[in-house]
Amino acid sequence: MATKTSVAEVVVSAMKTFLRQPTGMASQAQNLQWIAGIFVAAVVWILLYNNLELFATQLLQIARINRTNRLGEALHFFIYEVPKVLLLLTGVVFLMGVIHTFISPERTRALLSGHRTGVGNVMAATLGIVTPFCSCSAVPLFIGFLQAGIPLGVTFSFLISAPMINEVALALLFGMFGWKVALLYTGMGLAVAIIAGMVIGKLRMEGSLEEWVQKLQKSKMPVEDDDDAISWPMRLHEGVMHVREIVGKVWLYIVFGVGLGAGIHGYVPENFMASLMGKSVWWSVPVAVLIGVPMYSNAAGILPVVQALLGKGAALGTVMAFMMSVIALSAPEMIILRKVLKPRLIAVFASVVAAGIMLVGFVFNLLL
Repeated sequence: MATKTSVAEVVVSAMKTFLRQPTGMASQAQNLQWIAGIFVAAVVWILLYNNLELFATQLLQIARINRTNRLGEALHFFIYEVPKVLLLLTGVVFLMGVIHTFISPERTRALLSGHRTGVGNVMAATLGIVTPFCSCSAVPLFIGFLQAGIPLGVTFSFLISAPMINEVALALLFGMFGWKVALLYTGMGLAVAIIAGMVIGKLRMEGSLEEWVQKLQKSKMPVEDDDDAISWPMRLHEGVMHVREIVGKVWLYIVFGVGLGAGIHGYVPENFMASLMGKSVWWSVPVAVLIGVPMYSNAAGILPVVQALLGKGAALGTVMAFMMSVIALSAPEMIILRKVLKPRLIAVFASVVAAGIMLVGFVFNLLL
C-alpha cells in the first residue's frame, strides 16, 4: 500500500508542476517532474484514444439504442468523434505550442526580411504552417511585415498560409483521412499561398494599401531578433497554455460541427449528397467555394462536417474546396483587412485565393 501511495503522490506532484507556471532557471527536480507529468499525460492520452470505439459502442448498448437505425448511427458518430477530435487536437496543439516557443513574430519577420518575390513567397507560405496565427490574428503580423519592408506579395503568401494550413487542420485531416490526404492538402494549400502571393506581388498594388499603412512602410521598422534563452519546463508550460488557449476557444465549434456531421451521417440520403456534390457535377466546386466564402468557422468546426459529407458520397475535392474557402476567406478576416487594405485590393485578394481553391478542388476530384 505504501508503494501505491508513493506512486500516486509522485503522479499528483508531477501534474501540479505540469500546470504551474515555471519561473527562473529550472532545477533538475523540476525537469524530472515535467517529464513525469508529460509521460503520465501521454499514457492517459493513448489509453483514451485507443478505446473510443469500444466506449461509444458500449454506451449505446447501455442506453439500449440500436446502432443500425438512423438515430443510432448519428449518436455513435457523435459519441465517437467528439472525444477523438478533442484528443487529436490536444496532442498536436501541445506539440505545436512547444515549437512556437522557437518561432516568435520578431524571428518570423527577421527570416522573411530581405527576401524578394519567389524565394520570399515560398518561405512566407512555409512559415505560415508552423506559426500560431489564425486568419484574424495574422493581420497584425501582416502589418508588421509591411512595416519591416517585406514585399506585399510575400506578406500575402503568409496571410493565406497561416490560417489555411495550421496545426488544427493538419491534425484533424491526418486523424480522419490519413497521411495521404493531409499531405496533398498541405501541398496544394502551399501552392495556393505561394502562387496567389506572387500574382498579387506582380500586380504592384501597394497603392491600394490604406494611407496610414503606406506611412508605416516608409518608416521601415527595424527587425529585431528575440532572446531564446527559455528553459524546457517553460517551453512545455507554453505547450500546455497553447492547449488551454486554442482548445478552450474551439471546443464548442467541435461539438457543434460534430453534431451537424452526425445529423448528416445519420439522416441525409447518400444519393442526395452524391448528386449535389459528386464528381460528375462540374459546377459543385465553384458553388462550394461561393457558399464557403461568406461563412465563418475554423478547421475544428468544419472538418467533422466534411467527414460526414464524404461519408454520404460527396466528392473529396468539392468538400475540400468548401473547407478551404471557409478557413482562408472568413468574414471577420475581411472586416479586419478593410482597416488595412482598400476595397480593390481586398477584391483581388479574395478572387485570386478563391480561384486557387477552385483549382485545388478540381485537382482533388481528378486525382482521388
